[in-house]
Amino acid sequence: MAAVQINRALDFVRDAMREAGALWWRFFDWLALIEWRQLYLVWFLGFVAGLFVNLVEPAIWFILVSFGVKVLAGGKRRAELLARDASSKADVANLERRLTEAQMATLQAQVEPHFLFNTLALIGQLIETDPKEAARVHGHLIEYLRASLPQMRGSMGKGGTGGTLGKQVELSRAYLAIMQARMKERLQVRFEVPDFLGSAPFPPMMLQTLIENAIKHGLEPKVAGGTIVVRSRVEGATLHVDVLDDGVGFNLHAGSGVGLANIRERLALLYGTSAELVIEAPATGGACVSIRLPYRMTEDG
Repeated sequence: MAAVQINRALDFVRDAMREAGALWWRFFDWLALIEWRQLYLVWFLGFVAGLFVNLVEPAIWFILVSFGVKVLAGGKRRAELLARDASSKADVANLERRLTEAQMATLQAQVEPHFLFNTLALIGQLIETDPKEAARVHGHLIEYLRASLPQMRGSMGKGGTGGTLGKQVELSRAYLAIMQARMKERLQVRFEVPDFLGSAPFPPMMLQTLIENAIKHGLEPKVAGGTIVVRSRVEGATLHVDVLDDGVGFNLHAGSGVGLANIRERLALLYGTSAELVIEAPATGGACVSIRLPYRMTEDG
């Protein structure tokens, strides 16, 4: 029985010492982080409280001990705590960045793959009926792959958009050249992109997605086909990149589809609320889909 009581007493002492140690370190950390002006105010209030309850001597001891700890070890402990906090925040930021990169890679991987297979099938058909046209389409496909593959791999790890508007226009020209070989006179193309905007950062594959959407939902359902216009401009501090078509029009009450939803999500990941995707129905018919994001002259600026 005595042994049980002794063990309980020892457990109580160990728990008390552990709790006392934890309280001491909390007090130590508090002293290390508190500013001197705030500590002066605490000392004053503590001394006044000691006068009222007749505990002046403990109040004085508190002031002396806290002053000594603050002077002798407070600076070092403060530096340790701030360094630990900065390291923790850096780890969280790194994890958030890696998560964003993974989300971006997943979204970019959703680009429609049927285009490549359709183009290869077209080349196969043209080899038998029009070898010269097959050679031209083959050349456009090589240009398209040369422009698109580096962008699909991306440089998102650097924390940027990973592309410029000029690169996206180059890619879109190659893509539309192939589509013109497929659709013949049913597809007309016009680019209205000023040269000085070519160096502006612009996320990879977004422009092509808008063009694919315009062809699939606007021009292909129209017997006569139509025209696609790619234009860009700067209004204030915002870069506008528009894709217009004079096809059957966009159903504003229907869902925007996977491609446009993909763009919205990528814009949110890259720019938050600073960028948007705007869908409009021009009075002349067809559709205008616009990406609007903060304008920078170059990737570094």
